[in-house]
Amino acid sequence: MSHLSGSAASPTEPESPHGALFLVLHYLQVRELLAFQSVSRIFCDTISNDPSLWREITVQSPLSSKLTDEALLAITSRAEGTLRSLTLFSCLKISDAGLLTVVEQNPGITKLFVPGCICLTADGMVEVVKRLHERKGNVNQLRLRLRGLCNIEKDHLDVLNSFLCKDGLLSKSLMPSFYGSNHSSGSINSDDGRPIDVDMCPMCRTVRLVFDCTRDECRRMERRWIECRGCFFCIARCEDCGGCIDPENMCHAESACNHLLCIDCWLQLPKCDTCNRPYCKGHNSFVGPTTGFICQECADGDFLDNVPEAGF
Repeated sequence: MSHLSGSAASPTEPESPHGALFLVLHYLQVRELLAFQSVSRIFCDTISNDPSLWREITVQSPLSSKLTDEALLAITSRAEGTLRSLTLFSCLKISDAGLLTVVEQNPGITKLFVPGCICLTADGMVEVVKRLHERKGNVNQLRLRLRGLCNIEKDHLDVLNSFLCKDGLLSKSLMPSFYGSNHSSGSINSDDGRPIDVDMCPMCRTVRLVFDCTRDECRRMERRWIECRGCFFCIARCEDCGGCIDPENMCHAESACNHLLCIDCWLQLPKCDTCNRPYCKGHNSFVGPTTGFICQECADGDFLDNVPEAGF
């Protein structure tokens, strides 16, 4: 009886998390940090009260479609004014006022990426940079990514460049930008050192992503290289190598994924056994481990051809 009563009198206490788990916290994204908070009281207190965990914030799908100004302010306030990097992928509910409030509370921010945030405006981004300049005295270290922002005019670009491209940083703004390294959504977060990603297209005079040609023959001829520089709508570019494509060859290098390919890349890629069209490298998952494959369009066509017609 004494043995049983002694066992009942000593309740089992939950063990503390392993110390290595706390080291992992610095490598987690926002969504994962928020999920870890619900694991235990210890994790909740640690994550909520450690500003160093919130100095670099990246919000992407599925949180991006739900993030509001109030939620963004609540998350960034955990950095306690020490936020250095803020990347918002297609956060459709973030407004100019909400972003400006965050920036005012974190004047030391050096990286601001807002691709696809369609509720932000060019006027609002100019005000953000001006406010940072007023708080810090200079914004030379700020890297700005505005891909997808609508209605950016030359006046907006001139003002932004006047703040961002000072003290020798103008040379970085003139660094070449290649289509293959910048156009995909997965690489938007990459930092190529330029202060701003958009520029004035020399052909259509529109402010958007502008790309240089990757072809050696074009780069060796200065005039030809200048002629090859432009936005995606003005200069057709290969999905794989980023080089310019001669309009006469576009019809001879069709792909199974409807992306543009140059002749050189088209010849090197495996082809569909039925239509002799390749997938670009971005769609390699559709190609099996063997050399031969059937593209999705041909596979769907064969399936429909074999469906018996309903008789009435």
